[in-house]
Amino acid sequence: MQGRDMEQIIVGIDIAKKRLDVHVRPHAETFAVAADETGVQDLVTRLQGLAPRLVVLEATGGYEVPVAAALASAGLPVAVVNPRQVRDFARATGRLAKTDVLDAQMLALFGEAVRPPVRALPDEQAQNRAELVVRRRQLVEMLAAETNRQRQAREPRVRQRIAAHREWLRAALQELERDLRETIRGTGIWREREEVLKSVPGVGDVTAQTLIAELPELGQLDRRRIAALVGIAPLNRDSGTFRGRRMIGGGRATVRTVLYMAAITAIRCNTVIAAQYQRLVAAGRPGKVALVAAMRKLLVILNAMVRDGRRWELA
Repeated sequence: MQGRDMEQIIVGIDIAKKRLDVHVRPHAETFAVAADETGVQDLVTRLQGLAPRLVVLEATGGYEVPVAAALASAGLPVAVVNPRQVRDFARATGRLAKTDVLDAQMLALFGEAVRPPVRALPDEQAQNRAELVVRRRQLVEMLAAETNRQRQAREPRVRQRIAAHREWLRAALQELERDLRETIRGTGIWREREEVLKSVPGVGDVTAQTLIAELPELGQLDRRRIAALVGIAPLNRDSGTFRGRRMIGGGRATVRTVLYMAAITAIRCNTVIAAQYQRLVAAGRPGKVALVAAMRKLLVILNAMVRDGRRWELA
């Protein structure tokens, strides 16, 4: 047991609907359990006996939530990682074969090499709020798709049915937005955070609600880390004497989308953001580059305001 204490035990878990495949580094132990309450409890017991340094799971559209919650509740250090990062890591190491067992092994290797940070799971209320935001985005996307289909349809009966579906989607969207507002405003800390965010010219309901639901780290990280987390920090593309253009990428696309729309609005009505944007454009920077800089500036301001609990008027 003392030898194991000296080891850095890393566990990778591949999550499927009915089965959990587990790989333990460095001694290459593998096993599987059922993805039900009994199986998850068995998993918790076995991992507690191993005392791992890190347990790595992929975000798999919700299947990982009960597993991660059970592990975290048992005091195990859990990191839920972006599947894209793991795929990129697998390609970089030349491991292209894919099975559930191999995916668990890759997650363990990824955890061993990258050591992703352990973050606490959002509580049940936060998860419910995030589901409402995700559902709102789905309804908006469906409404846009149906609008395009109605434009292309020629058969009158088809157009009529699409129009009826669009009306239903609009009504569902309005109802969901009421639920989302009530959820946020029914909790003191979320209501205060929403009021802080919406005090900034350019930030409206959708931006504030999305940031609250999908960027809970806002106000807890420094300016560079929060920008990197969202995916609007410039990344170097240098090699030797070559200096490539700085690019953005990765991060949370949904948060980036609402920040993009908020920045466009802020350029027109927020003197601080407008001044930076106009200064960069006047200096010859492309409009897209200046807009990304405006997004980053807006995010940094929002991050500091949430951290300090102060509104725009007091900034």
